[in-house]
Amino acid sequence: MKVVFHERYKEVYASDPAAAAGRLDLMVEELAQSFPFVEPRPATDDDVLLVHTPRHLERVKKRPHTYEIALLAVGGAILASDLAMRGEKAFGLLRPPGHHASPDSSWGFCWFNNIAVAVERLRRRGEINRALIIDIDLHYGDGTANIFAGVPEVTYHHVEGISRERFLRDLELTCRGEFDLVAISAGFDRHEADWGRLLKTEDYEAAGKMIGTFAREKCRGRVFAVLEGGYNSDVLGKNALALLKGLEQG
Repeated sequence: MKVVFHERYKEVYASDPAAAAGRLDLMVEELAQSFPFVEPRPATDDDVLLVHTPRHLERVKKRPHTYEIALLAVGGAILASDLAMRGEKAFGLLRPPGHHASPDSSWGFCWFNNIAVAVERLRRRGEINRALIIDIDLHYGDGTANIFAGVPEVTYHHVEGISRERFLRDLELTCRGEFDLVAISAGFDRHEADWGRLLKTEDYEAAGKMIGTFAREKCRGRVFAVLEGGYNSDVLGKNALALLKGLEQG
């Protein structure tokens, strides 16, 4: 398992909770004790245009600092996906998040759709045919769903459940079929100490193990995750560590 991270992800690039000062410090500290870190390069405008319109790109460019960090986040997702294609599990410890970024719009603290660009890039290059994107965030990733709505080769599923047991059961039902790659929109805001107030830290380990096993058996061992939501910095690192340990066990 490798963690994709750049120090610039710590910068305050916007006035929202995902960009708050110090929000990643404990997470970086916790994950660095268990996994090697690798640094990404920024994505290019051409990468962004794989899933976004030129108009949306130009809108984000009007916020130069945010644009720079957003390109770096996309680049982190791309590196994580490339590592997965080489058989190495990877987690993009990224900011800003991306699953609320649609082709021509964005909201919910997102600017560019990191995971969508990474998956579409591999698809356009002919490196994969079928991909499964599993979103464990509290919120539905409308941007990712919109981007791949007309692409039958890419399946997007937002895991639902009004209890811990139902959440894990829905995830279990999602981990079926055969794909060339599985990508995880890893939001941790469903935790009992975050906005969703539902899952315990051990549930993320169980989820990771389930997805890791599925990836090994049905997806050629190719799996990567990128950070989406998660706003209680006191538990964010613990939850991400649990997910990654689960993925390694799978």
